[in-house]
Amino acid sequence: MNKPVVVPAETLAEPVVVADVAPAAAKSAAKAAGPAYVVLAGISFSHFLNDTMQSLIASVYPLLKDTYALDFAQIGMITLAFQFTASLLQPVVGHYTDKKAQPYSLSIGMASTFFGLLLLSVAQQYLVILVAAALVGLGSAVFHPESARIARLASGGRYGFAQSVFQLGGSFGTSMGPVLAALIVVPFGQGSIAWFSSIAFLAILILWRIGRWYAPQITTKKAAPVHTQPGGPSSRRVAVALLVLVALLFSKQLYVSSLSSYYIFYLIDRFGVSTQAAQIYLFIFLAANAVGAFFGGPLGDRFGRKIVIWISILGALPFTLALPYAGLYASAVLSVIIGLIISSTTSSIIVFAQELVPHRFGMISGVFFGVAFGIGGLGAAVLGKLADHTSIEFVYQVCAYLPAIGLLAVFLPKLPRHAR
Repeated sequence: MNKPVVVPAETLAEPVVVADVAPAAAKSAAKAAGPAYVVLAGISFSHFLNDTMQSLIASVYPLLKDTYALDFAQIGMITLAFQFTASLLQPVVGHYTDKKAQPYSLSIGMASTFFGLLLLSVAQQYLVILVAAALVGLGSAVFHPESARIARLASGGRYGFAQSVFQLGGSFGTSMGPVLAALIVVPFGQGSIAWFSSIAFLAILILWRIGRWYAPQITTKKAAPVHTQPGGPSSRRVAVALLVLVALLFSKQLYVSSLSSYYIFYLIDRFGVSTQAAQIYLFIFLAANAVGAFFGGPLGDRFGRKIVIWISILGALPFTLALPYAGLYASAVLSVIIGLIISSTTSSIIVFAQELVPHRFGMISGVFFGVAFGIGGLGAAVLGKLADHTSIEFVYQVCAYLPAIGLLAVFLPKLPRHAR
């Protein structure tokens, strides 16, 4: 299996598409070995557990809103507190682990989620709820950059496939939060959130075992010079491409955040459904997101990531425009179509960015995971404020135009095949 190239800081001004310096025999052996499926399954399942606990926070918003008489702006601030720690710290964690990998940091970070859930279950004040949400976000900040690195290390060269398997666990975990909230938290109350700390404990055990596999893979190598790929983009094109990818992730993640945070309230306000029924509709949307996220990576491996990015963001636009004007059942159908299409871009965006800056893998992974979390948190707070001054229905009419930002994909460079 190919080892990542370590690049000195002074080379950052040079073009950043890096040649693969591994011997041909090593490349052939890695390709023949294929992905380490057990490791991929373990890290994906851990992602499932991690994101199940994260999505639980948004799923209990109706309970917290009724219990503590919160307005939509305060609900948005809870999301912001949760997402801000993840957004701020993920690039920092990724930058640090680029220099010195930490195989057991995943299980240690999960302990933060463990204590955050326990605190949320007993919180009686709004400030304590914010602290508990921030602790869960801290666990996510530690989890994502290093687990993305492990997924790539276990990919056997099928990077899009490995990223999709990793994303699949997280997407299904996100979809399970509303179901568990409907079945457990709504009937049994806020104290039942403590039961989910057992999920965090299970994740700690699994991640500790994965850390034992990961530790022998870490080697300290002498810094190697950067080799520019023939036909690769210049450093300026790379910088523009990274900004475009951030903008594309903005359009995708902010729209998904609008549904994840406020879809329950939208369905209750417009169609008069019960809280539990609305949570089931949210689960349907999030499950469609999980399926779309899985297929996006292999399609990017096969047809090219730029094509998948084009189709997955712009392709959702007609359906997002129709959603605010659809009936209840038509809304459910449209949410499934939107989830399938728009979520398929996540793996392609992340792997595209990793291929642009392969010698800063952890930092780039942290930036993009962090941007996704940060945009979701900031967007939830802004949309909550907008909903307080207008209506939830108006928020969805505005958000319907977000996928049009996908037109910026025209500025993405075409990477040479050997760089992919």
